[in-house]
Order: sequence, then structure tokens, then C-alpha cells
Amino acid sequence: MFVKSIALALSLVLAGAGIASAQSKKPTGPAAQQPAAAASSAPTRIQQFQAWGAYSYKQGASTVCYVLSVPTEKKPAGLDHGDNFFIVSQRPGQNISYEPQAMMGYTVKDASKINVVIDNKTFVMFTKDKAGWVENAAQEPALVAAMKGGHSMTVNAVSRKGTATSYSYSLAGISASLKQIEGCK
Repeated sequence: MFVKSIALALSLVLAGAGIASAQSKKPTGPAAQQPAAAASSAPTRIQQFQAWGAYSYKQGASTVCYVLSVPTEKKPAGLDHGDNFFIVSQRPGQNISYEPQAMMGYTVKDASKINVVIDNKTFVMFTKDKAGWVENAAQEPALVAAMKGGHSMTVNAVSRKGTATSYSYSLAGISASLKQIEGCK
């Protein structure tokens, strides 16, 4: 089941990358430098670190590495949330380092924001379809640092239907998983 979720996450990351490059407000969007149609291989799990897994795959001549986790709690309960992930990717061939991304299991409300709250500090993400990226690229390192030192992380979004949703993520293993992809080449 987890491997199926990871394969789904990869396909969403690749699909979201093309969307982000077309729609991103920042010049270095999730794959702004990478054409969406570039050939890629299936992801390989490098290692699992508690709630976070470290993965890599080939995209053209480059290697992309990322860490990924799934929510430990979804609200409102009883709702079909689809597959939700939080990803931090590294694309050394494109000079992209530790880029956070929220992947939702549904289309988010147009022009809405995703809020990532770590120990009462909020980071705002812009959205497109089912994904969100840090609105101010200069805040990406601060978000990653907060994840490494944080105790709890909650991702809040609004669906296209107007349903407010909330996802709790464990931060156990995030530092070790990020360290694992540090040397991604």
C-alpha cells in the first residue's frame, strides 16, 4: 500500500511540476527548469526514517531526491480526503535545494492558500490544482528548518467544494531523511 502511495505521489509530483512551471509566482518553481514531459524512472526508496522516507528517481540525465510523509490525522473525519503527502525535494541539476510541497488528494479552491503551521509559526503556500508551494521562495529554508526543529506540523487547506481540511504530520525522522538526500547527485 505504501509503495502504491509513493508511486502515486511521484506521478503527482511530476504532474504538479509542469503545472508549477506554468503558474508559479517564483522563478524557481518546483520544476520550472524541467519540462513536464521529460522521461523519468520509477522512484527508489533509499531508506525510511520513522514517519519520513527518502527517495530518488532519474529525470532525464538528472537525479531528483525527495523526502515524503503522509498525514497521521485527517480532519474532518469521515471525509474522503484522497491521498495527501508532504514532500521536500532536491533537484541538484536544477539548483533546487529542499523545496517543500504539499500534495492534496483533491483539487484545492481557486486562489486559496495552504497554511503550514509548525509549532505556531505559519508558512503560506500558493496553490494550483492539487498542490501547494511556498509563496515566498525565500521562506523555503525557514520552513525546512522549522520542520527539522519542530514538534508538530499541520497543513490546512480548502477544497474546491469549500470544505476546510486539516492534516497532522509527524516530524519524527525528518532531519535524518533530509540528511540522507543531502548528497543527492
